[in-house]
Amino acid sequence: MSTQKYNKLAGKHVLVIGGTSGIGYAVAEACLESSARVTISSSSHSRVSSSLKSLKDAYPSNETKVFGHVCDLSNPTVEKDIEKLFEACGKVDHIVFTAGDKLATIPLQDATYENIVRAGQLRFIAPLLVAKIGSRYLNPGPASSIVLTTGSVAEKPVPRWSIVASYAAGLHGMVRNLAIDMKPVRVNLVSSGVVDTELWKEMKEGEKANMFRNIEGRVPTGHVGKPEEVAEAYLWLMKDSNVTGFVACSDSGWKLV
Repeated sequence: MSTQKYNKLAGKHVLVIGGTSGIGYAVAEACLESSARVTISSSSHSRVSSSLKSLKDAYPSNETKVFGHVCDLSNPTVEKDIEKLFEACGKVDHIVFTAGDKLATIPLQDATYENIVRAGQLRFIAPLLVAKIGSRYLNPGPASSIVLTTGSVAEKPVPRWSIVASYAAGLHGMVRNLAIDMKPVRVNLVSSGVVDTELWKEMKEGEKANMFRNIEGRVPTGHVGKPEEVAEAYLWLMKDSNVTGFVACSDSGWKLV
């Protein structure tokens, strides 16, 4: 039998924080299809349980390779909670961070110290703490990595999104510097455009449909991204041990219009 050179995730342990829905769930699926061992985490016991069942049902031959733990990143005890998560997971080869919360799309005039800080808890503070604590649990060397998540608003402004954009852009700098601080372990970033996930569930169906049609009429690909498409960017960044400090865009060409 020939040696496999390209299935680099086979036998690896991937922790997906935010892995019970949307892009994170798709990354978990992709890792299982790549013969990796996967641990998913989110803030909800019910979501972790239901997602574990869904993954095991979809990949019955890999049901012993998928695990789940609850970790609520929204609490003031976030650092201790992340520590407990890694203690439960043990050693990992890759950490994927896709966790998020409701976007802080509020007018600048309504911004306060409290809601600015709250907006960055999951999307900026938590990933930085995950990198700090996770560095002790990652297997050493460039075959291991952390992949964080941001959005195209970091580079393409959107009205009323100043708070979101500030944190999104900050992740670009965070990843580049972490790639130096954590070397030879690699740190990279995926920047997505609008993706058809649960993030938009609070919108009225007609409003969401109109927004998607508007985007589809503008972007070069002619369609709104799907989680399984964006998941491919995470796979690449985990597998390619020659890339670090990089921002991979999967945005339907949104920045071009």
